Amino acid sequence: MTHLQISPYNHTYLANRYFTLFRLHNSAAESVMAFPYMEAVVGFMILMYIFESYLDLRQHTALKLPKLPKTLEGVISQEKFEKSRAYSIDKSNFHIFHEFVSILMESAILYFGVLPWFWKKSGSFLVTAGLNAENEILRTLSFLVGVMFWSQITDLPFSLYSTFVIEARHGFNKQTIWLFFRDMIKGIVLSIVIGPPIVAAIIVIVQKGGPYLAIYLWGFMFVLSLVMMTIYPILIAPLFNKFTPLPEGELRSKIEKLASSLQFPLKKLFVVDGSTRSSHSNAYMYGFFKNKRIVLYDTLIQQCKDEEEIVAVIAHELGHWKLNHTMFTFVAVQILSFSQFGGYTLVRNSNDLFQSFGFDTQPVLIGLILFQHTVMPLQRVVSFALNLVSRAFEFQADAFAKSLGYSTPLRAALVKLQEENLSAMNTDPWYSAYHYSHPPLVERLAAIDEPDKKTD
Repeated sequence: MTHLQISPYNHTYLANRYFTLFRLHNSAAESVMAFPYMEAVVGFMILMYIFESYLDLRQHTALKLPKLPKTLEGVISQEKFEKSRAYSIDKSNFHIFHEFVSILMESAILYFGVLPWFWKKSGSFLVTAGLNAENEILRTLSFLVGVMFWSQITDLPFSLYSTFVIEARHGFNKQTIWLFFRDMIKGIVLSIVIGPPIVAAIIVIVQKGGPYLAIYLWGFMFVLSLVMMTIYPILIAPLFNKFTPLPEGELRSKIEKLASSLQFPLKKLFVVDGSTRSSHSNAYMYGFFKNKRIVLYDTLIQQCKDEEEIVAVIAHELGHWKLNHTMFTFVAVQILSFSQFGGYTLVRNSNDLFQSFGFDTQPVLIGLILFQHTVMPLQRVVSFALNLVSRAFEFQADAFAKSLGYSTPLRAALVKLQEENLSAMNTDPWYSAYHYSHPPLVERLAAIDEPDKKTD
């Protein structure tokens, strides 16, 4: 009988072969099991582009309709309708082209690994500058500078065309090219001043957060949002617009009387020079607790000759406050923010996620960016749901103003603002349901005209 002689060398050889096969098996299994995050994200982006393009085409068809909706016949002048139609079609054409270019660029950036290329180049830049490329905060800031520079360059032609061609063609643009670039430079400077401390804080929190990372991140962003809401109207907004107190007179008295009757703690009432940039009009309120402020665009005052119409608009805005819409929105945003940070903690150390997008390291900010891409489907669902809630809130705020006796002036104000802003008169129901945070004018007027329900 022949016996197989196994020497120590043979033991080593067999062991090496076994472990080599084991590693190959594991490697093959990992390659099979690794989820293709990047491909899935790009695929979803393209699917959403196709779906939204279909909605855009439906809306474009609605905008081309030659007649007003029956509800608006005799309410909107034919001249205003023709101007609105031309403006809306121009914006629609531009939007369709812009979205096409955007999906090409965004898909290419992800598919061809532009982000990891930027990350590597940011390290090379730091080395050239004599700085430490291993410092994640410095490298992240270098990366963001490159991304911001790229974004400004690629977005600038579209911004210029939108402002100085489309808006100017239809009589809305009021700013000069100098003012346009001055605003852009101010925005860049603000990003450079405000951005680095925030980015550095987020990176440190993620690195030191441990098991309570989601809570720390949410807490930081919660405090930051309160700080920004406090300083924005006081320090930042005045850099771009001039805010002056609404002069004493009947309009001011009516607004103050309305606020007082609702126990709204109005401290200041401003007029903002929106007309220096655009003839579009608006009004809004802001502030915490007992320090509320109301801001009227000067264009709103110019367009609404009847002061009761302006007061009706303010009554609508105060309705949002009285019905706690503002607080609901703020709480909803905080819940969503906390949920997102919680989800991020589950994938922030995922090798598959980073490698799928071409990264061989796991930087904090990159992880947040990639996570935002991966939860895009959920974000679209949430955005749609929030739009539904927002539209319901608008109806409720209109009803609130109506209950205060402003039904007729609110109706007149909505019609006038629709005319003066050349807003779309014909809207596709699918498009408006998906995109609009405010109901179309036809629906709002129908709700205002509906008789109040009598209760026994």
